Amino acid sequence: MPRRGRVTKREIPLDAKHHNMIVARLINKVMKDGKKSTAERIVYEALQIMEQQERKDPVSISEQAVRNATPLLQVKPRRVGGATYQVPVEVSHDRGLFLAIRWLITSAKSRAGKSMAEKLAAELSDASKGQGTTIKKREDTHRMAEANRAFAHYRW
Repeated sequence: MPRRGRVTKREIPLDAKHHNMIVARLINKVMKDGKKSTAERIVYEALQIMEQQERKDPVSISEQAVRNATPLLQVKPRRVGGATYQVPVEVSHDRGLFLAIRWLITSAKSRAGKSMAEKLAAELSDASKGQGTTIKKREDTHRMAEANRAFAHYRW
């Protein structure tokens, strides 16, 4: 980060099929080693599986899943007088979206299943219903921030 000035946020182009920003961010986060076409195949296949199972619009289901998984608070370590305190801070919209998508993909990878598309579809549909590993991670983050509320005056 520069000492002076602001870092300009790069605009991520919308995905080709659904013209949706969350699907585009999901594809970019699934991508490994620059293999975007493979990541697109995985995400689009997951959306197709969700559409067959839920009989609803898969893009709206994935948006709901990301909305449910987005944290409002997180803890950051602050060093004060030789002691390190976990200080609760509010999460910006961009950071919350990033964390939600990262948690969704990490939870999908750790699931038992056949293909990554099936695991991602299952995790997205669980998160849209307010259950699953990703939602538990969000609740744990909120619980930790609530437990350390006494140190909130150390935030700056």
